[in-house]
Amino acid sequence: MDFMAERFELDDIAALATAGYFLALRVGFAFPMEEVNALPQDWVDHYTRNRFMLRDPVIRWVYAHSGAVRWSEIDIPDGRQVLKQATDHGLRFGVAVCCFDDGTEGQRSFGTFARFDREFETSEVAQLEDAVLRMHHKMAPPTNLTMAELEALRMVKEGMRLKQMAHALGVLEGAIKQRLRNAKLKLGASTGAQAATRASDYGLI
Repeated sequence: MDFMAERFELDDIAALATAGYFLALRVGFAFPMEEVNALPQDWVDHYTRNRFMLRDPVIRWVYAHSGAVRWSEIDIPDGRQVLKQATDHGLRFGVAVCCFDDGTEGQRSFGTFARFDREFETSEVAQLEDAVLRMHHKMAPPTNLTMAELEALRMVKEGMRLKQMAHALGVLEGAIKQRLRNAKLKLGASTGAQAATRASDYGLI
């Protein structure tokens, strides 16, 4: 995601979520491609120490739904009283947002946003939902990488050098360099290793 565009997006979110927020963008099998944790540190420490993640009704909601919901509208049992304890840390009102790609292999992006003073207005909920959706799409994997470029990136990921790659594929080193240049451009990467990592994160290689 473009740094200036991202900064503008996050500033807008912070202006709405005055008690803090958490974003997980492009969550694959287990981990997000990008994560922004702007929640109060005392709450983060308490949440982590008590291992609330799997019992948090907000997290359970975003992994089972798409769209947006106020925390107060989530109808999921909260046996550990996670939301009550969030209130005790100043996160009194909140919104959860989730979107995901179509298909069984689709990636998910979600956010949880908090205020201490009042419920989020309907227009604010819509703004947050739109922001998560925009960031989700901005980080979508490119669809124009060729098989040859992906093959070169796979070899980079395996630690092969240019000469080894050229020999294995029966082409000149210059051809490998061009494939990697194209791949870096399409993935917005500055090095071959970074391009290979991004392609791997996207599940392309």
